[in-house]
Amino acid sequence: MPGNRAAQLFQPVGRRALNFSIPWRTHLFPFPRLEPLAVILLATVAGAAQPPLATDPLAPWRAGVRIHPLTEPADRHTIHSYFNTCPESPDGKSVIFFASSTRDGQHGAVCLRDRATGKETVLARDLEVEDAHRAACQQWVSQGRRVVYHGERTNRWFTAVVDLATGQERILAQDRLAGWGQPQSDLVPLYGLHWQPGTHRDLELVNIETGTIRTTATADALKQTYPDFLEKHFGDKPVSIFFPVLSPDLNRIFFKLAAPAGGDARSKQASTRLGMVCYSLHDQRFLRADTRWGHPAWHPDARTIVEAGNLLIDSKSGATQHIPGLPNFGSGHPSTSPNGKLMVTDTLMDRVGGSAQEWGVVVADLRGTNHVVIHHFDNSHGATSWRRSHPHPVFSADSQRIYFNVSSGPWTQLYVAEAAPQ
Repeated sequence: MPGNRAAQLFQPVGRRALNFSIPWRTHLFPFPRLEPLAVILLATVAGAAQPPLATDPLAPWRAGVRIHPLTEPADRHTIHSYFNTCPESPDGKSVIFFASSTRDGQHGAVCLRDRATGKETVLARDLEVEDAHRAACQQWVSQGRRVVYHGERTNRWFTAVVDLATGQERILAQDRLAGWGQPQSDLVPLYGLHWQPGTHRDLELVNIETGTIRTTATADALKQTYPDFLEKHFGDKPVSIFFPVLSPDLNRIFFKLAAPAGGDARSKQASTRLGMVCYSLHDQRFLRADTRWGHPAWHPDARTIVEAGNLLIDSKSGATQHIPGLPNFGSGHPSTSPNGKLMVTDTLMDRVGGSAQEWGVVVADLRGTNHVVIHHFDNSHGATSWRRSHPHPVFSADSQRIYFNVSSGPWTQLYVAEAAPQ
């Protein structure tokens, strides 16, 4: 981008409302020609006046942010799974993604890309997934030595792991899906097929190292603990534990509840899902249950849940704080930086003064008020899956990069935003 043109596009706005009618907003990365592949973007300030740099955790995201697709243009989708896990390895050397050449993005492979060389390795082939929204739920485990994912082959669902040193795939569990573990850990939560759980209604943890699976909380015990809650929302339907997310310290876990609704895996009628239950693995007891589930993620303190609506929720007491001074980002997908200073979320741009036809990625000071829009784009194309791919932004382990999906062209692409050096 020529220097004079950049100066025209990125004018400081201070407290003024942002004008997102500028002509570059949908053409910054014209598809399929993504030239230049790496473009320097100066992040636009949204909100209050900027604090001094020395006390401003947003400083690296206000100017000089480098945003580009992870891979070169190709006739395939490259999808990051979800905002509860980072696609970059803990050591920062590699990135995993789901690659698919089918238009709906529901059949493909888990791939690894070396950040320095661009070399790609296929870790797992021939996977059918539920949708392009979470793809294979691929995630780092075992301090970056292994990758866990789930999918369907020959009409049977399973959770598996690949050892990067050997390239060997091991099936960890049949007829179960993978919840979200932690990249430094060998533990990953499992749950049954929510549309047809069969005997797998309980919360299980699999040890990646040994392959051992143990039941940690049962659906029957849940019903005994919260009988009125389950009766009110599910009646006499059999309920299973769904979509568990393990805390950073491995001591707590939160999950949803699900009951089959008559549909198959790839439909909105697959199951009825609601509620949030928090459970202490250390104390082996349920901590709390309520109906609120937006898009929750763990804060690095391992006690607080960051929730859509700019909320911070205590996982034990349910005490809720509202992060002050931020716009209402709607039902975006918020997560925090590992250093605990920032929050990143996706949002429809009309929430921050732009067009409702675009999505944006916003970085906010977790103390409140100050935030910046680092990128915005048309997200109405990409994979044609029945459940669309959302940006799902998430920080790298060193808090210096943010990964997110963009569906501005026929192929959903994984992008990376790199903070400016300080």
